[in-house]
Amino acid sequence: MNNRIRILLTTTAAVAALGVAAGARAEDTISEAIGASKPIFESSLRSESVDQFGFAEKAEALTWRNRFGFTTGEYEGWKAIVEVDSVEALTEDYNSTLNGKTTFPNVVDPEVTEINRAQLSWAATETTTLTVGRQRIILDDARFIGNVGWRQDEQTYDAIRLDTMLGPVKVTGAYVGRVNRIQGDDKDWKSNSYLVNASYSVNEALKFTAFNYSFDFETTATAPTAADIANAKLSSVSTTGLRAYGGAWVSAFKLNYVAQYAGQSPSGKNPAADFTLHETMLEGSATWDIYTFKVNYEILEGNGTQGFVTPLGTVHAFEGWADVFAAVGGNKTHPNGIKDLSYNLTVAGHTKPWAPWFMNPTLSVIYHDFQTDRLGQDIGTEWDAVLTAGITKNLSLMLKYADFERANPTMPASRTKTWIMLQYKL
Repeated sequence: MNNRIRILLTTTAAVAALGVAAGARAEDTISEAIGASKPIFESSLRSESVDQFGFAEKAEALTWRNRFGFTTGEYEGWKAIVEVDSVEALTEDYNSTLNGKTTFPNVVDPEVTEINRAQLSWAATETTTLTVGRQRIILDDARFIGNVGWRQDEQTYDAIRLDTMLGPVKVTGAYVGRVNRIQGDDKDWKSNSYLVNASYSVNEALKFTAFNYSFDFETTATAPTAADIANAKLSSVSTTGLRAYGGAWVSAFKLNYVAQYAGQSPSGKNPAADFTLHETMLEGSATWDIYTFKVNYEILEGNGTQGFVTPLGTVHAFEGWADVFAAVGGNKTHPNGIKDLSYNLTVAGHTKPWAPWFMNPTLSVIYHDFQTDRLGQDIGTEWDAVLTAGITKNLSLMLKYADFERANPTMPASRTKTWIMLQYKL
């Protein structure tokens, strides 16, 4: 598959090169582009409490993330983004996985200051863009490739990325040389990985996406632990899949669906015996007025020693906010696989008179029922709830809660998590 990916990337580069003239903007100057730069500033103050079975201590984390930088204007299709993340722990009664406070439950928000993005992009044509450098990559719904944006220090990629249109097909191809993970430099991965994602729209009711993600990882830690080495290698997999999705109005209801199927096998330096595991996901939702009800059923297969993994995915949004699978049986999985049936009710009250004090308040409540794919064992159940609201145009408030109750002592530990967050975006 890697050779086909390299051919696709080379072809896309040729398409980009052919469009240089069309993409040039001779009327721009470098000084005008610099003068047109816009600042980036985000500030996130977050309290996270974790009460987890097996720990005498309750984790209490108060972290403050500031993200600042700038985006330049365009010069002949060229544009740059430079951005820095700085995360400070105002209280540190928690295990960041780096601070050695192992008597507390995990809150994976270590203190870190690093370059979050440093990218240069070139719009060769109206339909072709090349992006080089440290960048944010989110494909589809971030199930397989995302930025893990819930954590204070997001996941970014040192990569070369091409986005183009090949007739009616939108194609993204990327080579990733490093994964800048959420725990800072010492937990990052060296990468020799290829991403290909191609989508085609028949109409609003029927769209398709095909993808192949071939991962090959090694830890970058200067003094790696056995877990660092094993986690990177076991996350080296090749995943190929197909996604169909769309929506339509039926009377006063907006109906949407997603159907997804993917296969996975070891890749790169993965030491596991040859395996083939699959992911199947079906989702349907209906929106009426301010109410949206969604049902999602996902199966991640497992063979008893290895589960289907999504090492670059934003798992928090899919497998429950309590993050019970983040470190079980490998990377973000369970060795016997996971069956997750969830129900989600969202109420957006921005048009209603009962929400006069806040801007765009939204309430979501989610219920998960987890079982293993292999052996059909009950894992547990989880309730999640979140309320978000704008205080001003730039300042928002989030209240969030997760409660996972395990089915028996062999499963991940029961826990509750509570968040209070204030976020400012320029």
